[in-house]
Amino acid sequence: MEDSIVPKQNCLIVRAAGRQLDLLRGEASRMAKGSNIDWWVDQAQVGTRFCFEDAKAKESFALACDNLGISCQDG
Repeated sequence: MEDSIVPKQNCLIVRAAGRQLDLLRGEASRMAKGSNIDWWVDQAQVGTRFCFEDAKAKESFALACDNLGISCQDG
């Protein structure tokens, strides 16, 4: 996917695997469905990139990462 399609500010990179990554995918799906927006996941060099159509969803996802003890960074 081309970077120009997705505004960088709506993406977060997380370093998670296995069960943690599954939890985050579920959380992203619930948030996006609740806000009626789209989201997707890409592989990043240092983790997994979660992208959202909406900046508020990205902020909520960052809080969910914090609550789960999973670090994330803008990506």
